[in-house]
Amino acid sequence: MVFSPSEFRSFTLEKIERVNHNVSLFRFKLPNETDIAGLPVASCVVFRSKITKDGKTEEVIRPYTPTSVETLKGYVDFVIKDYPQGVMSRHVHSMKVGDTIDIKGPFEKWNWEKKPVAQVGMVAGGTGITPMLQLLRKVFGPESTDKTSKFTLIFGNTTEEDILFKDELDGYAKTFPDRFSVHYILEKPAAGWTGHEGYVTLDLIKNTMPKPDVESSVIFVCGPPPLMEAVSGDKNPDKSQGTLRGFLKELGYIQDRVYKL
Repeated sequence: MVFSPSEFRSFTLEKIERVNHNVSLFRFKLPNETDIAGLPVASCVVFRSKITKDGKTEEVIRPYTPTSVETLKGYVDFVIKDYPQGVMSRHVHSMKVGDTIDIKGPFEKWNWEKKPVAQVGMVAGGTGITPMLQLLRKVFGPESTDKTSKFTLIFGNTTEEDILFKDELDGYAKTFPDRFSVHYILEKPAAGWTGHEGYVTLDLIKNTMPKPDVESSVIFVCGPPPLMEAVSGDKNPDKSQGTLRGFLKELGYIQDRVYKL
């Protein structure tokens, strides 16, 4: 295996591509051009680096979700936001092509191969779109054998320019209108915005997501802590699922049909 869940291995940064004003795609080269990342959907890895801040050097470890499909050969992509106070994100954004970073994984979240469902609801905020995108690319990609599962995405952002991969998401909605729909919501919309405004609400979830009584269904939630807390309750400090709270609990969803990515 190229990656190992039991040890960190060094990977070389091959490409940096700006996605928007504060998010970039980082492509890391695999040891051989024929290597396949093989990171199951959905899963994450953790980055490790020694980082010096305020004169102190410490080992920092942070989780990231790949956005490239697991069957691609030769590289793996990560889409990472540059948070002003984010120690690891700042470090990654300071890297140059040819630099290396230690990566360990994968750590499986929801294995779609083993647990596919008929209806999927997704609530994402900001870079919380990455595990959603990982799954959407798998299901709607050219190699997919899944022709029936349906997906509904609520995607919250601050401004329209913060919406990651909007063209791709709109493309899925246009190509698969009976299987995928997306609802954008902005905190600070510009004049002329025709989508939802403000924050994710109970009514928005109620009117768009698969109903609580749909047996073959799941609601995925991923985003910043305020969104997580409002929608489903955040994960525990140890990253375990924690109890279901928030709007989804109020609407009658059960723990087994909600998964916090």
